[in-house]
Amino acid sequence: MRTPHLILPVALPLSLLLVAHAGAQTTPYPSASPSSTVQVTAPAPGYDIWPHEQERVTGAYALSNGWRLAVEPYRDGIEARIDKRRPIRLVAVSPDKFVSSDGKVEMEFNRGTHGTDMLMSYIPESRDPRLAQVIVIKATMAQR
Repeated sequence: MRTPHLILPVALPLSLLLVAHAGAQTTPYPSASPSSTVQVTAPAPGYDIWPHEQERVTGAYALSNGWRLAVEPYRDGIEARIDKRRPIRLVAVSPDKFVSSDGKVEMEFNRGTHGTDMLMSYIPESRDPRLAQVIVIKATMAQR
């Protein structure tokens, strides 16, 4: 087996080679903007929700963007349906907070002065993997 040989030109000083190598190590990684940040959190532990706690969030909500949200109890959490789309199953992490299994949808209920408001945040599907966004929508209970 042959061993590769490094052939250096005699006229090129060794210090120049070291500087060129050091510059490659200190080049900053590309970033989208100087103010972009990433926050990573561990998944929230599950919460054993009681049926009366599920009933407190069950109902129809009028979302601030014109959508209608229907919330029904489901096993260890809730099932939420926006307009006529497929239902989203969310697991309880507290009596008033629910999260989808993939972590892309979060709903927090019993907010506001009367406890009838809800806040939903979700990560929309994006065709551009470089784009990161979270959409936050407020809602008021329309009927129980």
